[in-house]
Amino acid sequence: MTLREHFFSLSQEAMARSMAGEVLLCGLRSEDSNYVRLNQNRVRQAGHVRQLEFSLQAIMGRRHASAQCMFCGELKTDRERLLELLSELRAQRDILEEDPYLLYATEVSSSERIASEAPLDAPSAITAITEAAEGLDLVGFFASSLIYRGFANSLDQRNWFERPSFVFDWSCYAHRDKAVKSRYAGVQWDPEAMQRKMQAARQDLALLQRPPRKIRPGNYRAYLAPTAVAELLAITAWGGFSLKSQRTRQSPLIKLADGLKVLDPRVQMVENYEQGVAPGFTSAGFIKPPAVPLISAGRLRSSLVSARSSQEYGIAVNAEHESPESLDLAPGHLSAADVLARLDTGLYINNLWYCNFSDRNDWRITGMTRFACFWVEGGEVKQPVEVMRFDDSLYLLLGERLLGLTEERDFILDGSTYHQHSAASMRLPGVLVEDLNLTL
Repeated sequence: MTLREHFFSLSQEAMARSMAGEVLLCGLRSEDSNYVRLNQNRVRQAGHVRQLEFSLQAIMGRRHASAQCMFCGELKTDRERLLELLSELRAQRDILEEDPYLLYATEVSSSERIASEAPLDAPSAITAITEAAEGLDLVGFFASSLIYRGFANSLDQRNWFERPSFVFDWSCYAHRDKAVKSRYAGVQWDPEAMQRKMQAARQDLALLQRPPRKIRPGNYRAYLAPTAVAELLAITAWGGFSLKSQRTRQSPLIKLADGLKVLDPRVQMVENYEQGVAPGFTSAGFIKPPAVPLISAGRLRSSLVSARSSQEYGIAVNAEHESPESLDLAPGHLSAADVLARLDTGLYINNLWYCNFSDRNDWRITGMTRFACFWVEGGEVKQPVEVMRFDDSLYLLLGERLLGLTEERDFILDGSTYHQHSAASMRLPGVLVEDLNLTL
């Protein structure tokens, strides 16, 4: 029996026992993953995880109770646990107050999406990685997963999603505190793409051997690689695109929402579910649109709306949670091959870290430069730079100071594995800005 059949069989067991006037929602979050840790370019730890998290929500009118539990994959055992869970939820529901913000899909819209890409052969990928990194002091984390999501309700709706993905996040050590960090992620392994990234890491390692340059605080022309841009947008995602945060005046994009600020017209951000690795339906049974335009021509176009916010504010559901799962920043017309020439003199920033808001209301973020960041003169990389702190507003960096966005974009898959392997991703270009404020 496939996992899909297993889930729908269990769901049907629950539905067959639904009471008059009761609505049951069943969900599945599952992964079949390989995890590998490398140190000094050798495998130090390898493991395989297969887990099935079943969720059940029992609704009667505006009262509801829900729970999640881990199943083992054996039908008889899982069936017994499910029926116990249903009985427990009904007992809890009877003593709960009505929930004014409860909302679930009542219009039946079934779907099935099974990706055509085959799951990655992890041993072959690890062999390719260690061969490409021969002679390097590499430390990294590799994960390849087949992610499953399922939904069923007693209104006869059925949804299924499964898609493979992989992420390899690694650093190559040079000396003292100097290292190069890189990441390769996607849904289909490309050996040539992996080789290109490893070759770029080797080139950066050679540059790190040069004496570092200490620069003074001030404003510098800068190029932010996609991995650096990802750090800034990950912080922005903390309420930035959330309808609830905007309505309660807590969003860092509140001035954009109010029309008091605008970005450069080239800035286009979309929640692109169609191209991501997250499912196209929510745990309440709502179907997500293929894409949600968040920022168009530099202006806020729409927000991410969960079921509870939809009930509160009367706007259609378009998200599971009100933070991006498949964020796209549209490319520009700057070729990656021309970045150094266009930068001319300034900073080439590969990575940022320790980022946080310094002024949330002004979309101002502070953090540190990290790993291979270089000083460029006359379009030529001269030397690495000492670690510096930046503090600047993205209203400026993506507004009046924006010089260009690269044609090429990186697919950046969230490598988080807390509880389960994350299905969140971003597709981002590099960003060239006139000034970046370095404070110390």
